[in-house]
Amino acid sequence: MSISLSGRDENAFDATAAAAAAAGQERPELHKALEEIVESGITGITLRVHDERGEWVGSAGSSRLGEAAKPPTDGHVRIGSSTKTFVATLVLQLVAEGGLGLDAPVADHLPGFGLDRRITVRMLLQHTSGIFNFTGEYYEDGTMVPGIPATTAGKEWVDNRFRTYRPEELARLALSRPARFEPGTDWSYSNTNYVLARLLIEQVTGRSIAEEARRLILEPLGLSGTVVPTTRTEIAEPHAHAYYRYEDAGEERTVDVTELNPSWISSGGDMISTSRDLSTFVSALVGGRLLPAGLLAEMCTPRPTPIPGTGYGLGVFVQDTGDGGTLINHNGGAAGHAALMYATPDGGRVMTGTLNYVDDAALSLAVPFQQATQRLVDEVFRGGEEGPARSAG
Repeated sequence: MSISLSGRDENAFDATAAAAAAAGQERPELHKALEEIVESGITGITLRVHDERGEWVGSAGSSRLGEAAKPPTDGHVRIGSSTKTFVATLVLQLVAEGGLGLDAPVADHLPGFGLDRRITVRMLLQHTSGIFNFTGEYYEDGTMVPGIPATTAGKEWVDNRFRTYRPEELARLALSRPARFEPGTDWSYSNTNYVLARLLIEQVTGRSIAEEARRLILEPLGLSGTVVPTTRTEIAEPHAHAYYRYEDAGEERTVDVTELNPSWISSGGDMISTSRDLSTFVSALVGGRLLPAGLLAEMCTPRPTPIPGTGYGLGVFVQDTGDGGTLINHNGGAAGHAALMYATPDGGRVMTGTLNYVDDAALSLAVPFQQATQRLVDEVFRGGEEGPARSAG
C-alpha cells in the first residue's frame, strides 16, 4: 500500500507518523476496502481522505494491465461527469459577476439554437430542461434512443475515439430530437445541458471555457494538475491506463484507450484532474472560497431525483448518508477512467479518488463501481457502517 501524509513540508514530516505509515498500520480499514474493490474487477484505484485524523492517501491494484506497479496516488485521470461541478461553478461565478441571470432564458444568450424560451440557466445546471441527452436516452421501459455514433459503443466507439466533435454539433443533434418532458416539470440527467452551459459561458465572456476555468478556478486554487483538454488527446504523466473491451469479428479485444479525443463528451465530462486537485477544489467550493454564500446555498439545494436518498442541486448531487448526514458529491466515469469526489457540507471530511478499469458496451463494471463507492462512503463518512446512501455520477 502507498500511504503518505500530504499537505506538509517533507522535511517536517513527523517521524512517528512516517513509521506508522511504513508499517501499514494507519487506516487499515481503508487499505482493506481498496484491496477488495480491486478483487471485484476494478484494475486500479487510489483514494485520498481528509478528515479529523489528517490526510490519508493509498492505492491498490495495477496502473497497467499485466503489470504489478500500483496506480500513482496523484496521477492524472479523466474525471468524466465530475467535470459538471466545475462547469456549474463557472456559470454561478458569472451569475455572481452579473453577466448571467440564474432564472433568465438561455435563448437570450444562445439565440441561434431554437431553444424553448422556458428553459432557464438554472434548468441546465439542475437537469430539469428536458433536453434530449446527446449520448443517448434511456427510458424506464428499458428502451434506449441512441445519440451520436461515438456513444453507440463497441467497435464503433473505439474506431471513432479520435474524431473531433464541435459542441455546437452535439447541441444541435440533441435539439433536433423530441424533448423528454416540458421544461421544469421533471428531472433527467442530460449531458446536453452542460454542453449548452459551456456555449453559454463562451458566449457571455467571449473567451473559451478553458480560459475561464483557468481565470476563475484553476489559477486561484493552484490546480496545476487540472486541465480542460477540449480536443487534445494526450494525458499528462503520471497516469494509470484506461481500457476498453469489445467484440470484433467474433473475437474479444481489449485496447488501451488512455489517449482519446474527449470532444465526444465535451463539457459533459471532458476534464482531466488528480485526486489532490479534486480534494482542493471541492474543499474550496463547500468552504465558500469560490461562490458567494447565497449562490453556494442555491447550488447545494437539491431537487428530487429517481435515485433513492439523493437529490441534485446545481452541478452537484446532494446525498443523504442515512444517519442524518449529508454529502455533496459528483462522481464521473469516462471510458476506463473514473473519479470520486465527496465532501460534507462544512468541508470537515473530504474523499476523492481515481479508478482505472476495463470498460465495455455492456457496462460490466457498473455494479462493482457503485458497490465500491458505497463501500468507501460507508468507511469514510459512516465509520464502516453500511447505510442506504447511493453514489451517483
